[in-house]
Amino acid sequence: MLSLKTILLINGISSGITGIALILFSQPVANLFGLDSTIAFTGTGIFLVLFASYVLLTATQKELKAAHIKTITGLDILWVVLSIMVTIGSWATISLVGSLLILGVAGWVGLMAYLQSGKPAI
Repeated sequence: MLSLKTILLINGISSGITGIALILFSQPVANLFGLDSTIAFTGTGIFLVLFASYVLLTATQKELKAAHIKTITGLDILWVVLSIMVTIGSWATISLVGSLLILGVAGWVGLMAYLQSGKPAI
């Protein structure tokens, strides 16, 4: 069974890698989604790098604070809800591959939220 610190480290590292990839490869990702603009991908990448920094800082603290875990889990849940809304709202605008990628990432983020919510902050 994974500890809460380990789950947070996985969450932070995966968020950070995704954020950096979105920033560095925003044009190829936009192309994959069938879009011309890279603004949404770059902006999402910046958010993810900041989020990852917060998660990793939280994970490396000697004592985990319940309020920080709730904030991280709440942001993860919000990500899932917004991902579903974006996919539904832009179904005709983005490619099927883009929609599936959004939902796949939402599934991963939902798993992180689920795993974090069942662990006590210690």
